[in-house]
Amino acid sequence: MPPMRFLLSLVYWAWFVGVLLVLFPLCVLLWAATRPFDRRGVVLHRFTSWWGWLYTWPNPAWPVTIEHRERLDDAETYVIVANHQSLLDILVLFRIFAHFRWVSKIENFRIPLVGGVMYMNRYIPLSRGRRESTLRMMDACRESLNAGTSVLLFPEGTRSETSEMRPFKSGAFELARRTRRPLLPIAIEGTSRALPKRGFVLRGKHPITIRILDALPPAAFETLSSQELGLHVRELIAREIERMRAESA
Repeated sequence: MPPMRFLLSLVYWAWFVGVLLVLFPLCVLLWAATRPFDRRGVVLHRFTSWWGWLYTWPNPAWPVTIEHRERLDDAETYVIVANHQSLLDILVLFRIFAHFRWVSKIENFRIPLVGGVMYMNRYIPLSRGRRESTLRMMDACRESLNAGTSVLLFPEGTRSETSEMRPFKSGAFELARRTRRPLLPIAIEGTSRALPKRGFVLRGKHPITIRILDALPPAAFETLSSQELGLHVRELIAREIERMRAESA
């Protein structure tokens, strides 16, 4: 491993922890101040989105491009689904500055300070492989959607070991069908090269692209099963990722 790359990685993660230590108390104060009147947590989530932006914007190794933000209607409530390549995915997705609650594995809620931010935002925990946790997650997602807050899920369930997508689980698509909320697919490309699943060493400059696809209204998938809908959306995202790779070649 080149010593300079290792050193720059140490600098970045020191920056990550430093920002966390500085902004966490502000997050607590904002949570306490807005909780009585901001029941959906819009202000706190916007602050958290800006916080996530801080972790990628100053890093010249991770230039991020958001494409077709106009396809996201801020007045609509979506079931948002995206492919999952890296730990960076949620950080760059915060940069779309949309109001949502993120479904995340329970282990992330146990990270010091980070977990506190997630609990204050009422992001939704999931213990993978536990049926009762899945049922609680689905109930929490339905409650969020009924209250007018979008939910964000990674249907692969976990990050891919490579840049190739894993099969999609059906939960997000069952949720969209049962709540009759539009599905908003998002294609992520480049995060697996910028920060792969195994390791925390930065790998040089790797552009990252977030491309928002056209939303699918409930009428477009009312005749499909959850499994069929998952396969269809996976194909849409896979096709878009292929386009992005061809455009950058």
